[in-house]
Amino acid sequence: MMASAPATRAALDEHKLRRLRALMAEVIPANAFYAAKFAGEVPRPASLAELADWPLTTKAELVAGSAGGIPANLTFPPEHYVRFHRTSGTHGRPMPVFDTAADWAWWLECWDAILARAEVGPGDRVLVASSFGPFIGFWSGFEGAEKRGAMVIPTGGMSSLARLQLACDTRATVLMATPSYALHLAEVAAQAKIDIAGLPIRLVIVAGEPGGSIPQVRDRIGLEWDARVLDHAGSSEVGPWGVGDRHGRHLEVLEPWFHPEFLAPSTGQPAAAGELAELVLTTLGRAGAPLIRYRTGDLVRASWPADSAADPPWVRLTGGIVGRADDMLVVRGVNVFPGAVDGIVRGFPEVTEYRLTVARRMSLDELDLEIEDRLADPQRVEREFHLRLGLRVNVAVVPPGTLPRFEGKGSRVVDARGTSGGSGERRP
Repeated sequence: MMASAPATRAALDEHKLRRLRALMAEVIPANAFYAAKFAGEVPRPASLAELADWPLTTKAELVAGSAGGIPANLTFPPEHYVRFHRTSGTHGRPMPVFDTAADWAWWLECWDAILARAEVGPGDRVLVASSFGPFIGFWSGFEGAEKRGAMVIPTGGMSSLARLQLACDTRATVLMATPSYALHLAEVAAQAKIDIAGLPIRLVIVAGEPGGSIPQVRDRIGLEWDARVLDHAGSSEVGPWGVGDRHGRHLEVLEPWFHPEFLAPSTGQPAAAGELAELVLTTLGRAGAPLIRYRTGDLVRASWPADSAADPPWVRLTGGIVGRADDMLVVRGVNVFPGAVDGIVRGFPEVTEYRLTVARRMSLDELDLEIEDRLADPQRVEREFHLRLGLRVNVAVVPPGTLPRFEGKGSRVVDARGTSGGSGERRP
């Protein structure tokens, strides 16, 4: 852990430049993936601006280069690695991810900063609602909380009801979960007549989906659990790169450990402050499996705060992750992001679950929204979609428990155009 975080933009950039130079010196030529990208030469940048001339890295490259279960971007022989994880496969084939002991210590440094923001420490009891399979999920958050002196409570393999009972029995003070699973636990609690608002849980740390920075989702989680909600962003291949601010208005990039860039999706050129941009990250550490100028696919709007003694000078992402470049749907000329759909639906507390299907009928795009709605009033939801997106949506109420629930990353928006589901029939 750093003795003290750089307090000004100038000091932060100098810190990042030192870490970047050290990383590249360690990685090249040992890392065949990046040695090829840099023609075996160790770059020694005089400023961070020089990264704009370096080659980008894409997930497609990593997937294509991974062979025999070995990641493409390893610096050392496989026997040097102590952690195996795998990406969730939400946006393609699952990809193996390895970490050395030093890499894992770097992960925990990042989580220390996240948990410090959340004021998690001795006396806290952190219940982690994760299956603890090969997807990294909250593995690092679990160990990070332990390192900060909190009691950590695993729940792998348990049902939702059993997890809730364990939260009651242990008097948990912190919950880690995806946003949708935190809401699902609240739904199960209501059915079982468990008063989760009466539990000592003071904080819900959410990750894996963009809901923690969507006001409607965030507010609903906070209301259900009577707790503060802290957003977190990361990925298996990159690391835990983002943390929410104390007020829920934005995510901040953990810049002592990651260097961010922002590229306009249409041109690939640097985006101006506040413009929609794809987030590109360089890991400043994790030498065993580094990523240099990695295109995350996450779409964000960045702004840079003035130097302040109260807050770190880390770049801010207003509204968190707005969407993903590969998730955006164009429906009747309107850009539709799953996060926007989630924000609208979660504004109705009586709607417990939903699924949106985009279908093509008679050469026209149609939006079919299935909802589990305690009020059984689809018209109010239709009106809100038309007001917020300018689109007409066919909303149908389905029986409770009909739609799938997700412990990990949820997939509630389905593009059925070009499949049998788009021929005119309703999706089952």
